[in-house]
Amino acid sequence: MSNTRTNHETDILVNDRQARPPKRYGVFLLNDDYTTMDFVVAVLTEIFMLNEEQAVAVMLLVHHEGKGLCGSYTRDIAQTKQQQVMQRAKAEGHPLQCIVEEI
Repeated sequence: MSNTRTNHETDILVNDRQARPPKRYGVFLLNDDYTTMDFVVAVLTEIFMLNEEQAVAVMLLVHHEGKGLCGSYTRDIAQTKQQQVMQRAKAEGHPLQCIVEEI
């Protein structure tokens, strides 16, 4: 009888974990005075799969506000996107910065 009760309690704990969605992390680009707007739009369309209109809107947000949200992901995917941006920026000689924050 106690095994049934223990299993039931375990099932409840497992179900509680499954019921909570994973934490979300935003990937943000930061403004600088050197990275071209065209490069930022290219990063947004190629890495974050935004369409041209969305990419231009995010680029302008970065330009005017200093920071712009590119997308919201689980932690591993957000960190991978950040690494992709940083590698591409470095390869093309841009000082573009990309950060990940829990949202």
